[in-house]
Amino acid sequence: MDVAALLQPRIHDRESLHEFADALTDQLPGIERNIAKLKSSPNDRALIADLFRAIHSIKGDAALCKVHLGEVIVHPIETLLGRLRNGEIGFSEVLAETVLLAMDRLELAIEALESGKPIGHMKLVELVGGFEKLAETAPDALEAKAALLIEAVTGFRPASTATIAARQADPAAVHSTSNAGADLDFFRSLALQYEEHSPLFKGRIERLQRLAQETNEVAGKPVDPMQLEAAVYMHDLGMLFLPDSLWLNASKLSDEEKALLRTHPGFGSGLLQRMPGWQAAADMVLQHHEMPNGKGYPQGLSNGQIVPGAKILAIIDTFEAVTLKHSQRGDTRSLVRAIAEINACDKQFAPEWIAAFNTVVRRMVEG
Repeated sequence: MDVAALLQPRIHDRESLHEFADALTDQLPGIERNIAKLKSSPNDRALIADLFRAIHSIKGDAALCKVHLGEVIVHPIETLLGRLRNGEIGFSEVLAETVLLAMDRLELAIEALESGKPIGHMKLVELVGGFEKLAETAPDALEAKAALLIEAVTGFRPASTATIAARQADPAAVHSTSNAGADLDFFRSLALQYEEHSPLFKGRIERLQRLAQETNEVAGKPVDPMQLEAAVYMHDLGMLFLPDSLWLNASKLSDEEKALLRTHPGFGSGLLQRMPGWQAAADMVLQHHEMPNGKGYPQGLSNGQIVPGAKILAIIDTFEAVTLKHSQRGDTRSLVRAIAEINACDKQFAPEWIAAFNTVVRRMVEG
């Protein structure tokens, strides 16, 4: 690894730098599309070959334009994808996240160089070093190492690694459920169907997963990460069984419509209850609209009766809704206002989880 090229890159020709930036901009949409398609068809050899060629082209463009920084960043990614192309390793969500993270950091670094800004804070040394290790990692340890790479660069472990962490911590817990990984993939596919109902929901599930898992982690992981992951995917599934007008319309609801809307937790919970090993997640889904003061629904439970995972869901779900509300109004302070609104609702949310949530959001703002 050429550390100097990552920390203090030399610009030989600004015109060539701009040419590389333009070439990179042309390649990135295709890379993102191929990765998105691979999530649905992870064994598609043509897509894998196209992805490899795109990365190889970026490396070639960097060499041609004498942007050594680009070569240093892309080379270990190309090596890793070469293993994927040769069938030595398999495609996974976490592998996809690492490649996209690297492309984002490369794009940000080039933009900074074009405008004369520093890049030392981007943790490019950690990024490239992590990819160099991944390129030599055994297939069975690849996902765990990729998760560590993402955490080293961003400070956050991706939510999609909850299953990996659970497996490493307690293999019996995973094996006690049948095909836990396949179940989670199924739950996620249902959640993505929910997202398709509005362009405003794009990325919603990933945002909620991140908030939920990191809030749980800050609190010391009292909630099983795998069960929490399932609950995040499934908590709003019941909306799909209700008229769109109930949950996509911002107008005031009648009492009858409110009563119908309050049935939605039962659908996702009911499905989870009928699948072996997901009872904890089912309880979280059923109770995520309960309140500590007993004025929630569907059962009117009080604080001590509500499972911890449901308390996390209640906070992050409201935070997402408030953020969305303000963004629709064109309010650039939506994040700050959402935080303030959550903290003001002392009777709606469990106070023991507010501090952990605040810590997570503070990291997001400062990052």
